[in-house]
Amino acid sequence: MANTKSAKKAARQTTRRTAVNKTGRTRLKSSVRKVEEAIASGNKEAAAAALKEAEPFIVRAAQKGVVHRKLASRKVSRLAKCVGAMGSS
Repeated sequence: MANTKSAKKAARQTTRRTAVNKTGRTRLKSSVRKVEEAIASGNKEAAAAALKEAEPFIVRAAQKGVVHRKLASRKVSRLAKCVGAMGSS
């Protein structure tokens, strides 16, 4: 357990930050899962709509520091690539 005043404050801040980050990660994963499910169903319109909804969540998570910016960029890129490839098949 923290003994000093500053260590106690740091522990409180960590608890708050953890809760915020967990919420952000959950929303990110849920939005990505919706896009992947739409891609798996084979419906390009639904997949494109899901990607359009998911992209702001992914970018915002990177801006807030929940995930690394390169991870967010990679996820958006890969999902967009999969949705784009659906039209050619």
